[in-house]
Amino acid sequence: MWIEWTLATRFLREGKTQSTLILVGIAVGVAVLVFLTALITGLQNNIIDRTLGTQAHIKVQPPKERNLIAPAPPGHVQLVLEDQRAQRLRSINNWQQVRDVLDGLPQLSAVSPLISGPAFARRGQASMPVSLLGIDPPRYRRIIALEEAIVAGAFRLQAHDALIGRQLAADLGLRVGDKLRLDAGQGQESVVSVAGIFQLGVRELDTRYVYLGMQQAQSLLNLPGAATSLDLKLHHIFEAQTMATHISRLTGLQAQSWIETNTQLMNALQSQRLSTQMISSFVALSVALGIASVLAVSVVQRTREIGILRAMGASRQQMLRVFLLQGAMFGLVGSLLGSLASYGLVAIFNNFSAQLFYIPLDPWLAVLAAGLATATGIVAAAIPARRAATLDPVQAIRHV
Repeated sequence: MWIEWTLATRFLREGKTQSTLILVGIAVGVAVLVFLTALITGLQNNIIDRTLGTQAHIKVQPPKERNLIAPAPPGHVQLVLEDQRAQRLRSINNWQQVRDVLDGLPQLSAVSPLISGPAFARRGQASMPVSLLGIDPPRYRRIIALEEAIVAGAFRLQAHDALIGRQLAADLGLRVGDKLRLDAGQGQESVVSVAGIFQLGVRELDTRYVYLGMQQAQSLLNLPGAATSLDLKLHHIFEAQTMATHISRLTGLQAQSWIETNTQLMNALQSQRLSTQMISSFVALSVALGIASVLAVSVVQRTREIGILRAMGASRQQMLRVFLLQGAMFGLVGSLLGSLASYGLVAIFNNFSAQLFYIPLDPWLAVLAAGLATATGIVAAAIPARRAATLDPVQAIRHV
């Protein structure tokens, strides 16, 4: 193998201009590939964090109520036009046992009970429709980082404490420590103190959400000891739909994943992934064609040298390995240069565009790019290498 290595490096040194051009081309292709992949990965992570940072991956709720219809008498056909029954606020039966079962699933990283319902927030003459959310703070903070969204006050939900959105606070003129009356209807009212003001970054949530402790929300909504849903968080978010189906069969409850409620987002992520794969394929193809063309020219230029080497005892396998080694070296060195360039591009982007989003750079991405470029170089060199190996020594020496 030492002979093949010596010949391969010598041929590359003799064609410095060609070697330099193809290395620059490979480096540019790999730099584009690595940077673009890292950029789209960072963009997808940012979109997912902004979207799923304010909602559970899976929401488990009681099954929908249906109208009960008496069966038709024997020998009769019954045609029924059934209207969907209006859904009332209901608790999950035996939700503590369901929570404990879900806690045991290894695919889930967090399970949090929740009781929610509509109400009116009143202060003086002002009134706003809101959504009450009674939470178990230690569990819920593992679903949504509500504590990090606090912009005023503290994350505290003791008796008669409430957390409200920044937009709701602005609409009602509320500050930390002010009193707020919550009216859930049917005579269920309570006066709470604003312990903290949060900003989740979604106007609808910052305008409507009011967080309470579970017991206080249960009392206001007249559902003592109840939980209207269970919020779940997964280790791998793209398994949400599969897990939702599994949980629905396991518990008999309605389980809805974030993929169902964010179909447009999922379509956009799939389109981005497809675009990245297409660009990667075209870059790999251009790199392969560049390497193949340079080595094909090299075989023609060194036909007499190849003939002399064959006449001196070099085997066909040795000549084959010489040009395969050249292809591998082109791919490896070019990919290393391209990876370094992509690291620089990512660093520049993160320094000057940090307000947009952050691009994480996985070290394995450069390793995979180097492996892909090296393999592409070997494959691209196969045809020129085979041609060099099959040259007849006598005809090659006579070549002008």
